[in-house]
Amino acid sequence: MDDDWLELIPDEAAEAPGRAGTWTIAVIDDDPAVHEGTRYALAGYSLDGRGLDILSAHSGQEARALLAERRDVAIVLLDVVMETDDAGLQLVDYIRRELKEETVRIILRTGQPGQAPERRVIVDYDINDYKAKTELTADKLFTSLTAALRAYQQLRRLDETRRGLEIIIDAAPMLLDHKSMQRLAEGVLTQVASLLNVDCAGILVLREDEREVGDRAPAGSDGAPQGGSQGGFEGGSKGGAQGGFCVLAGSGLYGGYVGRDPGWPLDPGIQPLVEQAFAARRHSFGDGLSTLYVQTASGSEIVALIDTDRPLSDTDRALITLLAGRLSVAFDNVILYERLQRANVTLEQRVVERTAELIRANRRLDMQRSDLRRANSLKTEILGTIAHDLKNPLSVILGRSEMLTDLIGLDQGAAPGSDDARAAMRTQVDHIRTSATRLIDMIDSLMADAMNDALDITLRREPVDLAGLAREVCEANRPLAESKGQRLITDLAGPLQLCGDAERLREALDNLVSNAIKYSYPGGTITVRVRAEAGDYVCAVADQGPGLSPEDAGRLFGRYQRLSAKPTGGEGSTGLGLSIVKRIAELHGGRAEASSDGPGQGAVFSMRFPKEAVGVP
Repeated sequence: MDDDWLELIPDEAAEAPGRAGTWTIAVIDDDPAVHEGTRYALAGYSLDGRGLDILSAHSGQEARALLAERRDVAIVLLDVVMETDDAGLQLVDYIRRELKEETVRIILRTGQPGQAPERRVIVDYDINDYKAKTELTADKLFTSLTAALRAYQQLRRLDETRRGLEIIIDAAPMLLDHKSMQRLAEGVLTQVASLLNVDCAGILVLREDEREVGDRAPAGSDGAPQGGSQGGFEGGSKGGAQGGFCVLAGSGLYGGYVGRDPGWPLDPGIQPLVEQAFAARRHSFGDGLSTLYVQTASGSEIVALIDTDRPLSDTDRALITLLAGRLSVAFDNVILYERLQRANVTLEQRVVERTAELIRANRRLDMQRSDLRRANSLKTEILGTIAHDLKNPLSVILGRSEMLTDLIGLDQGAAPGSDDARAAMRTQVDHIRTSATRLIDMIDSLMADAMNDALDITLRREPVDLAGLAREVCEANRPLAESKGQRLITDLAGPLQLCGDAERLREALDNLVSNAIKYSYPGGTITVRVRAEAGDYVCAVADQGPGLSPEDAGRLFGRYQRLSAKPTGGEGSTGLGLSIVKRIAELHGGRAEASSDGPGQGAVFSMRFPKEAVGVP
């Protein structure tokens, strides 16, 4: 062994420094002299202000236990031949494959190079240097150790950076997923401790614009407003938002600030640091206390005070700065989410209020609709009374006035001087006929409007003899037919009973018969038939009028639709009669029909009622 191994150093320097701030190396050799010589040679060693903590093991088995317990070893000075010829090489495999220590530097020292040839060992085993004990003088040991520690330091930085980046990547989705500021703040402190791989305490303080603080309402997990914390964040310190400051979260010795009343100001030992960070708007790193500054796009500012048991390395600071740069997105995500929650609560309240208003409006409309239904029913009843009590008597009056005219015309052989009396009588009869005709037209118009405007017509169900009803209608209209020289013929079966509204059915039949009289030529014949046909009751009115043209087919039974034919006696027409017939037929479960052999061939208008639809047994 070279004389350099025997160099003596002062006793005070031989004292091993404490483990804190030292490089840990392990000497694995079965020769006690090697351990002693190595300690002497490296007793005063220092790199970057850090001394050595030298561990010893005298066999491969002992080294396995040591390295499994101490995972902070930077350099392994390893002998090859110990309890077996390849005990050192087997330990290399154990370190790399089982312990998965990739950063520890391994320097082989062998006194029997022939048993472990350098080229084969370098190729087959993951070692970093190979030295024969005879060539490893104190200077060369110093050089090899320094180079290995430099490499170890660089690898550790790369490994820490990689691990830190993995933590940041893993933390990003979790932090962005938080929906409350308190949970996010707690997650930030947790991620910082994991990133630095140390036990650390911390506190997060939020500063918002005063207007934002005043507008913000606390929101719970369900979005409903909550009481308690000021500053608007669930879990913020009670009464802790003063001047826009709010303690969001705390860990370790600062955990008591959450829920403290008042939460602000902080203790004198840390408040100046927090205020200085807000004023400087940048990160600050000290030996034990560091502050991180984050400003969000929404204008909020957050300062995190981190208290660690060791100074942060350059790698730690770079990773912390990178993490802080990503936190603004996470905090903005929570702020925007809370604003959305408040907007949703406001919107839901407005929807509830608006829904209540609509319900009240609907109730008022229902009451008005009920009033209108009653008014419409009363109107229909009144018009029905007019039709029943006025129209039929007026028809009789009109018919009798026509008969009086005929009688006056026949009484030409009266006594002299009676001509003036007959002329006066004829004049009065003409006035009666004209007024009655005008009243009938007015009643027809009123009834037509009532039938077409009433959407909720209610039928009075009662037994009705359809044939008898047709006979009454024909007798009432016979004087009008005779006034035009027309024949009104009835072809009525025996009593045909159906369940319906007699007045409505009378109105429909009257429209069909009066239309036939109105549109038939003078001297023509009108036939009214009522019969049972194929399980239906059919009321048909056939005329000898102008018939139906092809274009009439698309307008039949339409409201306010006038057909191509014109009344033959100058009568008026509202265009509503056939639509009323159709409506009344459908209300009784039936249908209205019309047929014609063509222009000039007359037409047949009918109503068809299924027996089962009108309640006939």
